[in-house]
Amino acid sequence: MNVLKLVPLAAALGLAACSGERDPLAHDISLAPSDAFMAAVAAHCGKAFEGRIVANEPRTDAPDPFEGKRLVMHVRGCDDPAHELRIPFHVGDDHSRTWVLTRTSHGLRLKHDHRHADGSPDAISLYGGDSKPPGTAQRQEFPVDADSVAMFRKADMLPSVHNTWAMEVDPDQRFIYELTRPGGRRFQVAFDLARPVALPPPPWGSAR
Repeated sequence: MNVLKLVPLAAALGLAACSGERDPLAHDISLAPSDAFMAAVAAHCGKAFEGRIVANEPRTDAPDPFEGKRLVMHVRGCDDPAHELRIPFHVGDDHSRTWVLTRTSHGLRLKHDHRHADGSPDAISLYGGDSKPPGTAQRQEFPVDADSVAMFRKADMLPSVHNTWAMEVDPDQRFIYELTRPGGRRFQVAFDLARPVALPPPPWGSAR
């Protein structure tokens, strides 16, 4: 059994024993994989890792904003790692993107915080969705939520209303960010967790 799964499980069992209540995981089994996933990512707080595109389908003739750019993720927003993690995703000299992972009562929430160089929010920002339960300690999937669908429709980004994002973590080995949608769209970036790199600058909009 993955050791990470035991940490939140043991904590929950200990609390239940002390309070005389039944195991809280008995009625919400999604708690364990969500907490284990957050713990696996939080283990890399303060470090940055370089990635490479491993899937980008279908190919088109349009310029791609990710191809040929240095891709770096930085696990830097760790003030309350059990509740929220902020992970800037740097694409070359573009520091506009930050993944925000938040613990909810039912699982995890992924939002994409997009900023301009002056720190102001992009018109298309804070889109994402809640995890599809129960997920695992290694992989969590986030179907697009209603607020994001409305945002995409207003911006005439109709293909995006069917987005599903996913994140995978293989502790000390690799982290994967993924976007898929019906019709064959599949985008994946794999980051090498075994080889930390020099820290990038702060993301746009961050005071430090």
